[in-house]
Amino acid sequence: MIGRLRGTLIEKQPPELLIEVGGVGYEVQMPMSCFYELPEVGQEAIIYTHFVVREDAQLLYGFNSVSERALFREVIKANGVGPKLGLGILSGMTASQFVSCVENEDISTLVKLPGVGKKTAERLVVEMKDRLKGWGAGDLFTPATDAAPADNHLSNDQSAVDEAVSALLALGYKPQMASKAISQIAKPDMTSEALIKEALRAMV
Repeated sequence: MIGRLRGTLIEKQPPELLIEVGGVGYEVQMPMSCFYELPEVGQEAIIYTHFVVREDAQLLYGFNSVSERALFREVIKANGVGPKLGLGILSGMTASQFVSCVENEDISTLVKLPGVGKKTAERLVVEMKDRLKGWGAGDLFTPATDAAPADNHLSNDQSAVDEAVSALLALGYKPQMASKAISQIAKPDMTSEALIKEALRAMV
């Protein structure tokens, strides 16, 4: 089981990153709420991971803190929620925001997340409310920031737009919704990460 990686960040292609540890490159899927906090490519990163083994693949999901990983593990325990949906849920809002939605039974906000219908939202609240008591207190999770994401040297040309749309598709959004969301918020010189962050914020 792989639980923690410490190495050099080689590549960032939201929501996936490549980190080199001891000469081996690990592909890691990461919620966008955590992705924004990553250092620049070429710098050292520490990632806490959840390892998933399937018949056709072995997948790593990464987080900036043990608490964020613990929340992800609680989310995927819910009936009908797998790692891909869990990734989408924690990309659409921060860990603290999700805990708040569950505690306040905010179904109307949860259904705006990719792949989450009314039944799934209700199930998340029913199954997780008791388990998440106390999780919203203090600085349990990495603080969210409204600062602009680090510049990844991609201007708002077609490659940045395409990368942002691809990231939304990977998170479970439908093509039409992803393209519309990006086109509505795109401004000159926005990086792909900034496009993704603003699109997710606008859709929730």
